Amino acid sequence: MSAAEPLVLGIETSCDETGVGIVRGTTLLANVIASSMDEHARYGGVVPEIAARAHLEALTPALTAALAEANVSLQDLDAIAVTSGPGLSGALMVGVAAAKALALSLGKPLYAVNHLVGHVGADVLSGEDVEYPTIALLVSGGHTSLLLVRDLVSDVELLGETIDDAAGEAFDKVARLLGLPYPGGPQIDRVAAAGDPAAIRFPRGLSQPKDMDKHRYDFSFSGLKTAVARWVERARDAGEEVPIADVAASFREAVTDVLLTKAVAACNERGVPRLLLGGGVVANARVREVAAERCAAAGIELRIPPLSLCTDNGAMIAALGAQLIASGHAPSDLSFGADSTLPVTVIQA
Repeated sequence: MSAAEPLVLGIETSCDETGVGIVRGTTLLANVIASSMDEHARYGGVVPEIAARAHLEALTPALTAALAEANVSLQDLDAIAVTSGPGLSGALMVGVAAAKALALSLGKPLYAVNHLVGHVGADVLSGEDVEYPTIALLVSGGHTSLLLVRDLVSDVELLGETIDDAAGEAFDKVARLLGLPYPGGPQIDRVAAAGDPAAIRFPRGLSQPKDMDKHRYDFSFSGLKTAVARWVERARDAGEEVPIADVAASFREAVTDVLLTKAVAACNERGVPRLLLGGGVVANARVREVAAERCAAAGIELRIPPLSLCTDNGAMIAALGAQLIASGHAPSDLSFGADSTLPVTVIQA
């Protein structure tokens, strides 16, 4: 095995996307994603049991497709990496069990890695040199986290996270209030394009001076969701037509504002001139637009991996595994299990 350019297979099953990726060092060879989103749409959100069963059905076809795309065999692999947490317990178990079975049957080393750090690891596949330290803002349906990454494989600090709903979860709930289908993020983004982001001033959670001591880098979107619900309810009770585009645009603006205000503040206050965005909510056009504007104004380098590597995927897990190997880290002990609350400071289980 080449320590500098190991051929690594990555498996990601933390939520509703079955991801299998293959990398050689920092070169992406395959990135196959099978989503069970349509199966959850009828329920308006991810159902853990359905997600786990969908992973069972999708994993083997995804593995076969990834090997074909990369034009390699299982025997060619140098190592296997898998998400061991955080995420949905049942979903994680499917990936962990599959990775252990492959590692044992093939006699390959296995690296159990952190899902959130994996999102940061996706940036090494961009084809450009990655500098540290960096501030990382990870925003998805299940996570909203602000990290200080001093070293990808050895030193990640959690600066702040959501204390209630994740941003993606808030998008789903507000979309439901407005009669828009699941998943809410793309639907809010689509409708908001025709709306006025300044039409309604919705609250920016944990952004008041009184919040700064305890929650300087933390997020809260539950109050925002409630504020939208009350605004819509008052309009309907008054017999008024709800301006869905304006509500969607104003809500999206509130989320974007608080995300980027705290992220840029972290860069400035920690003296880190780099910001990395990751997670499915990065697909939101307004989030990317405001991030570019504010980073340019503050002299901060903005890094956003390709959107196919921002959502949950196996390639980012493989990339993190390859970086661990290149840095001389030993494989994980096979006694590790799925850990739904794995702290971000635990890069490798």
